[in-house]
Formats: sequence, C-alpha cells, structure tokens
Amino acid sequence: MSRPLRVQFPGAWFHVTARGNERRAIFRGDGDRRHWLELAAELPARFGLRLHGYVLMANHYHLMLEIGELGLSRAMQWLNLSYTQWFNRRHRRAGHLFQGRFQAILVEEEGWSLELSRYVHLNPVRIAALGLGKRARAERRAGLSPAASAPEVAARLQVLREYRWSSYRAYVGWEPPPPWLCVEVVRERASKGQQQARRAYRTYVEEAIREGLEESPWERVEAQLFLGGARLKAKVQKFVQGNVREQPARRALRRREFRAVIAAVSEIKGEAWEDYRDRYGDWGRDLALWLGRTQCGLPLRELGALAGGLDYATVSAATQRWSRRMAADKALTKVAARTVKLLNAKT
Repeated sequence: MSRPLRVQFPGAWFHVTARGNERRAIFRGDGDRRHWLELAAELPARFGLRLHGYVLMANHYHLMLEIGELGLSRAMQWLNLSYTQWFNRRHRRAGHLFQGRFQAILVEEEGWSLELSRYVHLNPVRIAALGLGKRARAERRAGLSPAASAPEVAARLQVLREYRWSSYRAYVGWEPPPPWLCVEVVRERASKGQQQARRAYRTYVEEAIREGLEESPWERVEAQLFLGGARLKAKVQKFVQGNVREQPARRALRRREFRAVIAAVSEIKGEAWEDYRDRYGDWGRDLALWLGRTQCGLPLRELGALAGGLDYATVSAATQRWSRRMAADKALTKVAARTVKLLNAKT
C-alpha cells in the first residue's frame, strides 16, 4: 500500500503525531520529556521551521508546526531518530521506538489553527480516568449520558491547568514561552492584544471542558491530506495534478460545494432553503450544516458565511445537535444517508 501523498510548500502548517510502537510508552519519566523538548528546541534553527504548539502524552506526542524551505520530513526524521537513539541508550533497549513513520496532516492556518490548538491542548484530559475516553465522549455527543457534574469539571480543569508537558500554560500566560515556541499567531485568532488574547484563549479552551468536548477536527480531513477550505484545497489540487500515483487523492479532492448540499437537503425536505434556513432547530438546517462540515470540510466561520451569515457558535451547536439527533433517531439517520446518496449522484 503506497504512502499518502505529503503536500509541502514553504509556510505550510502541519499537525504531526508520532506514536509508540505497539502503543508502548515513549516517555518513561520527566527526564525523557525534558530531553525531547531539548531536541524540539533545535528544530527552528536546524530546519527553519516554527513550532506553534505541542503536547507530550505517555505513548505519543502532538506538534503544530509551520515549515520553511527545508520541508517537514527531514526535520521529523531527525527528531524521532535522535530521540530514539538517546532513549535506547538511556533505557538499555534496542529496536524501533515509534510506530512507523510520523503522521502529518496539512492544516489551513487561518481557518483551523485555533480549533486544532484546542484539540492538542485538551489531550491530557481526553482520557477515560476523567470520564472523557473515546466511548464516553461519543455517548455525551449523542445525548446518552448526563452533563458532567461540578466536581468532574473541576477535576478536569485542574489536570489541564497543571499539566506541565504541553504549550497550554505558555499560551495562557502562566509561564513564559520558550524562545523556540511561537504562541502569538494562534492565540491572536482568539483575540487581539496580549492580555486579552490570553484570557480569550483560556476561555475558548476551558469552555470545551465545561460544555463537553466537541467532535474531533480529524473527521473533516480530506483524502488523508489536509484540513482546510477552498484556498488550501486549490493548492493541494495543483500539487497532485498529473501525478498518476495519486488518482485516489484527486478523486477525493473533488469536494462538493455547499450549494450542492443545500440543493440535496431541499429536495429531500421539499422546501426551499430560504424557507427553513433561519428556523432555529429545524432539522433541515441542522442537516445541511452537518453535511457542510462532514462532506464539504468547511471551517465553522466559512460555513456560517455560506449559510447566510450564521455565527461560529450557531453552526457548531447545530452540527452537534444533528449528531445527537441521529444517534437517538434511526429515521433521521436514514434521512442523512438518503441525502448523502442524492448528493453523490449529483456531484
């Protein structure tokens, strides 16, 4: 099976993940974590990239970075190989430490960096011990479990705020960012001005704990390649054009327009979009917005603009509401399937 194409150009943003072989720990103690950070600190000078965020978990890590002229692969190969060699010497072991190659998804900075950074920083609380394992999150989104109690929320916030092995504390101003970490670009997507941006970013991340974690942004990744809107899609299409090996990627990149989604939903519903677009809680509107995320891969703000000027929070609430509705009502699941089938037939 061929590797997914890695689209690269100077200034491109990536979310990078590397996991331990057989899900084993890649960090056995704080000394290991400190050394990994020492190596990561060398990446900007060695490879001309910028680090925008990170989190270290027991058996994997996440990075948000922006590449320069030297690209991504050389930097990540150096980081993982250097750390593996050091780790093996320290712990008197041999063999692979990481599970294959690192994984990297191209990310549109303007539309997705803020949401992605929240996803990265919430990793320490997205665990079963805090009631936020994968199954518990799915049940919560489907409305099958009650909202978290005040003590549960407090425990989760405490873990997030005290976790030392991520860039969150630097983002919210509780400790100074190291020279190799850039926090301003993403943080100012939350608000302008240093103090206001710190407060706004903290509110943005911690509200997700209070209100229940949202769906993963990775559900909107296209063709195993990228997370973004029309401009990034155009760059990716240009990159893969003419590459025979990338026929599956080119097919997946023929992304549906939101107007096609509206047409399909309106046909199923038997009403014009203008008649139900502004009805709060209308299943047709919620379905269209959900398809805009899952089938078109649109960022919340871009989707809101295309839907007639809806704000970010309204679009987010509508997509989550539709997910809960489908989980509780098989008839609506069938409606969604019919709509997707109609959409496929027309695009």
